[in-house]
Amino acid sequence: MIDETHSPARRSWVASANQHADFPIQNLPLCVFKPPGGAARGGVAIGDDVFDLAAALELGLFDGLPARAAEAATGATLNPLFALGREARVALRRRLGDILDADGRERAKVEALRSRLLHRADDCPLALPAAIGDYTDFFAGIHHATNAGKLFRPDNPLLPNYKYVPIGYHGRASSIAVSGATLRRPSGQRKPSTETVPSFGPSRSLDYELELGVWIGPGNDLGTPIAIADAASHIAGFCLLNDWSARDIQAWEYQPLGPFLGKSFFTTISPWVVTPEALAPFRAAQAVRPASDPAPLPYLCDAADQATGALDMELEVFLLTPGLKSKALPPQRLSVGNARHLYWTVAQLVAHHSSGGCNLRAGDLFGTGTISAPGDGGLGSLLEISAGGRRPVELASGEARRFLEDGDTVIMRARCAREGFATIGLGECRGTIAPAI
Repeated sequence: MIDETHSPARRSWVASANQHADFPIQNLPLCVFKPPGGAARGGVAIGDDVFDLAAALELGLFDGLPARAAEAATGATLNPLFALGREARVALRRRLGDILDADGRERAKVEALRSRLLHRADDCPLALPAAIGDYTDFFAGIHHATNAGKLFRPDNPLLPNYKYVPIGYHGRASSIAVSGATLRRPSGQRKPSTETVPSFGPSRSLDYELELGVWIGPGNDLGTPIAIADAASHIAGFCLLNDWSARDIQAWEYQPLGPFLGKSFFTTISPWVVTPEALAPFRAAQAVRPASDPAPLPYLCDAADQATGALDMELEVFLLTPGLKSKALPPQRLSVGNARHLYWTVAQLVAHHSSGGCNLRAGDLFGTGTISAPGDGGLGSLLEISAGGRRPVELASGEARRFLEDGDTVIMRARCAREGFATIGLGECRGTIAPAI
């Protein structure tokens, strides 16, 4: 639903928000932050600042449903707010827009409270937005699935089930961290084709995977599936997600049960929850399937979801290496793609996950799977860019990368742009690799 909160003419009295690349007044993503000298609590990004929901509540700026929503975000997690669902989010978003509007009737009053309401984002550590009960990683990027499949099965890259069922696996929630956290290179069993027996040691083929994270809002009762027509109402928001992958460990362990230690060591997410409401102007029709592809089974097919279930969102990956830093060179862009290339909509992921009766809960997190574009410039992992390590990536520093090395930093960014609307973003998803223990 597009309304006055999306108007490109709207400006904020928070000057840094106006024309901000990610967080103008038209976005207002949620977070959990720790202000100087204070406890972790819910906040909202506005330009270069964080708006303090607890302080605004104490100052009497909310009442009714917006107050109930703000109160649900005053603790150290946003799970209670996610559980309230869309109506509460919409009410909070509209009230926040009015409070922060440069032309708002209350501008003088609220601007006088600036020192209590706003904190510089650079001064506030950000935490996981929710206590993540469960994490599921999907495989919905068909171009990545095809590219990866070709490396192992050149004549049959996609398995027969791929175009019928959204493939996924249960990931590890305990090792998810917010942007900026350092990850330790994992160790595990590795057995390349050149060796006769496996050995144990640090991963030699550490990689990133560019994904969207999907936060679950209201859940469902155990044994009660979520219908595809209702699935979107169970989505609380989106973030960027880097599903770090130890390719050599994964290749040895994944048959017959799938990913385990090659994935469970670390996952990085951007700390901001960009709501479905903020993304409304950037909804798009799901790509029409080729005539040779099967239509989704009825439980995964909804006309409204097919018409507006995709997201037109540009996705970028950058690499900053020790060599680039030593020469004062900027991060090198490795790829630029778009979330429209997902084969399954997010609503289809929700409907499928619950179709057997699995109960989703507020604060659960999905990964979409690696998002790659059809061309070489939009590949979402080094596995694809380097053709499994056979085609090294040449960097401006003179370095080359087949896979990631210690000291490398991977940076992911996402932006939504459409004529007639303000550009918004998801914030940065960044992680740096430390040597194995």
